[in-house]
Amino acid sequence: MTERAFRTWPCPTIGGGTHEEIALTFGGKRSARVLVLPALFDEANKLRRLTAEVMQRLDGAGIDSVLPDLPGCNESRQPLQAQSLDHWRQCAKAAAEHFAATHVLTLRGGVLTAPPEMLGWNYAPVAGRQVLRAMLRARTIAAREAGREETIEALQQTGRSEGVELAGWTLGPDLFAQLENTAPQPDSAQIEIDQGAIGGSGLWLRAESDESPEQADALALSITAGLTSA
Repeated sequence: MTERAFRTWPCPTIGGGTHEEIALTFGGKRSARVLVLPALFDEANKLRRLTAEVMQRLDGAGIDSVLPDLPGCNESRQPLQAQSLDHWRQCAKAAAEHFAATHVLTLRGGVLTAPPEMLGWNYAPVAGRQVLRAMLRARTIAAREAGREETIEALQQTGRSEGVELAGWTLGPDLFAQLENTAPQPDSAQIEIDQGAIGGSGLWLRAESDESPEQADALALSITAGLTSA
């Protein structure tokens, strides 16, 4: 087993050129290297421990992995409101090339950022509309508790025209519109792993960030088994 490390990588910048982003890496120069694309927004926080635990287990099985920050996410200094799914896919492809990834693992909405031609796995993939729906609902509930009345329909109109803040995330109009209209591609080179194959309820459904060693074991085993049989 190797130690994890944080490395920088040249990420494409909107308008041209590159800038540095950070990536969490496990391993070094082993033959298999998995690019991990995390869940989006609040679900990324709820699945943070699961994501890291899966990477640790892959490392123990002799498989490298890399988890890049996409622009506007996690520790990135790029503005989220300027991003789009198209740009995130470009950045994910650049990360795959820089780190010589052989496969990709996406979690939940991370499937929407994956290069469709990469071999790999999509864990509990979800359409962008579903990602938005949960965040829109959370905002209307918070507004109601604060004595304000907001509707999902009005927030959607605002999101499409000028962008909107949802659960602390400021989404620009391009990203909002693309999320509304983007779903996992059925003809991608990735295999779906649904929650039923992992067992238990999805950690993204819980109120706070949580962990499940059993689910991490099962998801990592699905990846290692897939690589062994390839």
